Amino acid sequence: MSILTEPIGSIPRPVELVEGLKAFASGAIDQQELEILQKRALKDTILRMEQTGSPVLSDGEQTKPSFATYPIHGLKDLDPNGVVIPFKDGHTRQLPRLTKGPFRYRQYAADFLRTARTLTSMPVKQAVISASALSLLYPAEGIEGYSQAAFIQDLLDEQEKDIRQSLEAGAHNVQIDFTEARLSLKLDPSKGLLKSFIDLNNQVLSRLSASERRHIGVHSCPGGDHDSTHSADIHYEELLPLLFELNATSFYLQFASEEDHRAVLEVIKDSLRPGQRVFIGVTDVLSPTIETAEDIRELILEASSYIPMEQLGTTDDCGFSPFADDLSTSRDIAFEKIRARVEGTKMAEKKLQRLQVAF
Repeated sequence: MSILTEPIGSIPRPVELVEGLKAFASGAIDQQELEILQKRALKDTILRMEQTGSPVLSDGEQTKPSFATYPIHGLKDLDPNGVVIPFKDGHTRQLPRLTKGPFRYRQYAADFLRTARTLTSMPVKQAVISASALSLLYPAEGIEGYSQAAFIQDLLDEQEKDIRQSLEAGAHNVQIDFTEARLSLKLDPSKGLLKSFIDLNNQVLSRLSASERRHIGVHSCPGGDHDSTHSADIHYEELLPLLFELNATSFYLQFASEEDHRAVLEVIKDSLRPGQRVFIGVTDVLSPTIETAEDIRELILEASSYIPMEQLGTTDDCGFSPFADDLSTSRDIAFEKIRARVEGTKMAEKKLQRLQVAF
């Protein structure tokens, strides 16, 4: 029995690419010049991730503007003054809001996946943004001639298409980024908002077959941007029992940076369902300290006391740079953390296999 390990997604972009994005926004370089920088960054990311020994790769989201806004990047029917997401350190991110229907994605995640797969023979996973996150694009005051119900139907159709295209393009797994789950409990402690988000995402998942859902995972964390979070003060016991109601197979959870590992593992043990696998985060992406493989091994061994080995996997707490302009973590540190995760997972796997033989 092996312990699976996968990345979450984003890797810090090279400084030259971040500067290139700024130059493109100001008109200093054109689209062709920007694409040269993006292709160079993507090729380097794939190569360096292969060199970590990771059995599954991601494209590091090198050509995405952010994990959340890739489907609407460049869409004309948007007002920039949408939902504001505050982070603990005081900075904010803001979503746009839709001004006109019908709602259609401008770009699908499979476009990124196809390009990445031309650069490697290794399995590549693909992250997609959740329907619940994009549901926040619809303004509270409504849109004349385009009801919220009509928007939701279009949204469900588009996210199903986003997932299906990624599966058809050969994704090893498709990971739905659901980072707003924990934040929703901060906005609405009654859990009504979280339940509505889970229901919406399950409506998408219900359109997939059982065999397709075996390749579907969900990522949840308290946000990670410029080394700050938006909802780490919300306890996991409020979230996880409902999160595992999602009709997905894999769950990628921030864990390493949690203050009380034992309390989190108790909730996972009580909430995890048959046929589900939980990938615990074993690297703290907000810390510059590179974990040792030995420390990661011990964290996994602790988790194995609560989670059966066949339902246990490892990952990173979050993406290292979910937004393209985030340089708070260096690329070198990110890749070394991934290398430590891969090595620590192998060490834990060997020890657990020896224990199984002994018994």
